[in-house]
Amino acid sequence: MSKAILHQIHPVLPVRNVAEAIDYYIEKLGFELAFKDDNDNPSYGGVVRDNIEIHLQWHDESDWTEGMDSVLLRIYVEDVDTLFEEYKTQLVFHENTALRNTTWGTREFGFYDKNKNGLVFYKNFRSSE
Repeated sequence: MSKAILHQIHPVLPVRNVAEAIDYYIEKLGFELAFKDDNDNPSYGGVVRDNIEIHLQWHDESDWTEGMDSVLLRIYVEDVDTLFEEYKTQLVFHENTALRNTTWGTREFGFYDKNKNGLVFYKNFRSSE
């Protein structure tokens, strides 16, 4: 019996305003529009950059006030240093955001988008020390 192969994951992030979230990902993070369910007032949409696609879904304000937790995505990037420099110019970082090597063997940085979804970009490395 053959085994099914998983090829991609499309995380769905909760957002307050899909149009604003799409604009943020396009204008600040270098994504392109993949789709949206309505041109004027979308409640569901997707953005794509390179080999990843993120879906953005509208949630009512009451969902946020009743304790909906945010999502954290870890996204593998071959050249994390270049991406860090790109995003640094977009003013999306907290003042303490830093590119760092971790004790668990990654080089990474992270920040929260406008809807408090965590985005961590990383690459694996082997210490030669």
